[in-house]
Amino acid sequence: MRTVHIVFNAHLDPVWLWPWTAGVDEALNTCYTLCRTLDRHPDIIFTRGEAWVYEQVRRHDPALFRRIVRHIRAGRWSVVGGWWIQPDCNLPGLENLHQQISLGRAWFEQHLGFFPRIGYNVDSFGHSAALPDLLAAHGQPHYVFMRPMAHETPLPANVFRWRGRPGGKTVNAFRISCGYATIFPPTLELVERALAPLPNGVTHTMCFLGVGDHGGGPNEHMIQWVRDHQHALPGVRLEFSSPERFFRALAPQLRHLPLVTGELQMHAIGCYTGHRPVKLGVRRTENLLALAQRALATAPAAARRAAQPALAEAWRTLCFNSFHDTLGGSCTPSAARAADDQLAGAKAAAETVLSETFRRRAHALPADPRQRIVLANYAGEPFRDFFEHEPWLEWTHWRPDWCLLDERNRPVPHQLVEPETLLPDTMRVLFPATIAAGGFRTFRLARRPAGAAAPTPAPAPAFTLFTAPNGSGTLQTAAVGSLCPLPELQLVEDLSDTWSHGLDRFAGPQLDHAHWAAPVHVESGPVRQAWRLHGTIGQSRLCADWRRYAGHDCYELRLRVTWHEHHRLLRLAWSPGDEIARREDGIPGGGLPRASDGRELPLRDRSLLHLADGERAGVVAPEVFAVSGDAQAVRLTLLRSCPFAHHEPKVLPVPLEHYAWIDQGEHTFTLRFFPAGRVTARELDRHALLLQQRPVVADLTRGMPERPYKDDPAWPA
Repeated sequence: MRTVHIVFNAHLDPVWLWPWTAGVDEALNTCYTLCRTLDRHPDIIFTRGEAWVYEQVRRHDPALFRRIVRHIRAGRWSVVGGWWIQPDCNLPGLENLHQQISLGRAWFEQHLGFFPRIGYNVDSFGHSAALPDLLAAHGQPHYVFMRPMAHETPLPANVFRWRGRPGGKTVNAFRISCGYATIFPPTLELVERALAPLPNGVTHTMCFLGVGDHGGGPNEHMIQWVRDHQHALPGVRLEFSSPERFFRALAPQLRHLPLVTGELQMHAIGCYTGHRPVKLGVRRTENLLALAQRALATAPAAARRAAQPALAEAWRTLCFNSFHDTLGGSCTPSAARAADDQLAGAKAAAETVLSETFRRRAHALPADPRQRIVLANYAGEPFRDFFEHEPWLEWTHWRPDWCLLDERNRPVPHQLVEPETLLPDTMRVLFPATIAAGGFRTFRLARRPAGAAAPTPAPAPAFTLFTAPNGSGTLQTAAVGSLCPLPELQLVEDLSDTWSHGLDRFAGPQLDHAHWAAPVHVESGPVRQAWRLHGTIGQSRLCADWRRYAGHDCYELRLRVTWHEHHRLLRLAWSPGDEIARREDGIPGGGLPRASDGRELPLRDRSLLHLADGERAGVVAPEVFAVSGDAQAVRLTLLRSCPFAHHEPKVLPVPLEHYAWIDQGEHTFTLRFFPAGRVTARELDRHALLLQQRPVVADLTRGMPERPYKDDPAWPA
């Protein structure tokens, strides 16, 4: 006898085709309806996850929350997931995912006295290989998901043991066969499809029923249908149940489950290239919170206690806006704007805590007669890179005989670079800095001591940039034969909907390439050399600054794109000089080997390329979120233009100029390219951290005898 565990649920996206406030309404409506349904039918069970939903009920309707608690204690209301929300499971950082679970655990243990042991992300678009280890670390040995579905990624069975990497932790995973929601009346075909992919020796499966996506749950017809068809299939019994009961029944049969290793991809590839602001907002908030928490770690206990409420609220905001339809850019324009606003608030809160914690220490430093630039590194790893800063110099422009001195009064190499402002007396100084994890460095403004010149970094950063009419080219250092192919920008047609349903790659025709003007040499100094390219692609403008730093083995690209395309995507394709034998892409918490088979996949921070000749090349791209590639090139998808919330088969009206198109306007990317050589994954990860968790800086004038007038010839001493 095979048992089909009927799981009544009400999937609810708190943000999707509605704002988060409508999500609150539907959480309240659904929970009220289901409490009444459970009261009428004492034999059924309802399943519900996500701490955020329960918290909305608790805050808005305490009496309803008490009813839910009674049903939970009676075994009628099953709590699954235990996370704050159902996030995107590819783009958030590892700490973000840890916080998703930790915030949920804290909430459930405080308000319900327990934490669910079943991870539950039935609507997320793909599942990172980092998840099995994460689930195991938080005491969740079971996982329920739906995407990718069988037509997207074949699996040996719908219930299996899952591990992310060889040797990693294993969890028991269940893939929903048909769907979590039943927007049409149930049929026996749904039940049969839940039975079909069972492994030999396994006699239990789950079939999910319930009206959704905007809440709902089981209705009277659905409940009666299950009763009427309880024994409609030979050798099969339908049973009102829950994921918790299913995994308990499955326990004696776990030895029959096949083992699946790796990530579970891929559904909705468009969600990793749509609405870049929310992706940048989540990424930058993650990094600011990480810096703030490390800064607080050594602060006085009173300061830590005072900052905790703001940080906790910022984490809740970040986790909520890591929701898969928010972070995936598949919600409405107004919902996306609300997410951008909320993330801006979380970033501001984290930055305030970071600034206050840092400045309490910086301004407690002993007074000094010189103006100082004070840096602190809260990145958790040593900082060895270059830093730009615009100190305020009382309307005085930096003079040729000025310099920076370190703590031992040794001149520090520096050069002046273009400032953000367009005033005649502002400047920006670029200099190298090495700062221990958690350490402070002080640099003083002074006149260059007689006979003491700043050391010249080696090797020199000089290089030459060559472009070709087709948008290709090379970067060449002073060393003979040291060449790096220039990545190419490609404009590709993309007629898919917001999610890019039914696609595993963007294979539209290339419509254009970059058209560059002649390169202009804009920086030439001991610390950095830079060439600037102005150009166009399609209807969009381009400005590319190519930079090389003293002692660095990489080239840095700062690319500004003013994007004015519809139904097109911008791709950056890089051929490192030899055939790419295999690729290791960044995922949350590390890297994962992937086949270079042209599929579009989520990216976190970097890609390491193993070349056929045994060398390695790499690209660091923390502001890019999707990658594809083959033996010839790695391809980063930078931007994609589609209407917000367009779901095929909806036929778009013509014209559509009045509607909101994703990601129009100005975008800036900072990437680092490592030519063929011996670069490692560890080095790429280090540079990704350098770009994202920069030192914090303060200008100190405490102790200066007086603030000078403009162009005071006696200042600095």
